[in-house]
Amino acid sequence: MKEEAKGKGDVLRKLFFSRLYLSTFTFGGGYVIVTLMKKKFVDDYQWIDEKEMLDLVAIAQSSPGPIAVNGAIVVGYKLAGILGAMTAILGTIIPPFLIISVISVGYHSFRDSYIISQILEGMQAGVGAVIASVVYEMGVGIVQEKDRISLLIMAGAFAGSCIFNINVVYIIIACGMIGVIRTFLSKKGGEK
Repeated sequence: MKEEAKGKGDVLRKLFFSRLYLSTFTFGGGYVIVTLMKKKFVDDYQWIDEKEMLDLVAIAQSSPGPIAVNGAIVVGYKLAGILGAMTAILGTIIPPFLIISVISVGYHSFRDSYIISQILEGMQAGVGAVIASVVYEMGVGIVQEKDRISLLIMAGAFAGSCIFNINVVYIIIACGMIGVIRTFLSKKGGEK
């Protein structure tokens, strides 16, 4: 029993400090954190496999609120239940809270600074590259599975968003409904 508690404590500690680190050094919004979460929890710690990480990100993305916090909730809950979710949330929200608090104090002194505006503009380019990397890495996993329905859903979602300018909310709802139907049909087929 003590070893199990020690093991869970170790997971909680690693989870907290991982989320703290990721949240501190992630600039550009929640989608940037997805690739870093994958690297940390799938590649480094091997707590979650890649397909499951893709599912957790889909859940986090389709839930209301910032993806960084939603991602913390689903990963933390998967790893250590409610306590894991709370630990991950705490590790995620502390850095932005502190950074925004410090920035708000000195905002007037550097808001019109040319150097600061150029630094932020340069960071935007890096953010675009990181998001492209996430899309590539997760898309390759779907393509390698050669699941035609998943490929069709992915292509349809891309076309709906980028070509036909359909609101992303409708695309998420449609993909969620397709996923529910696929799950229902696969379970029904497995019962026979």
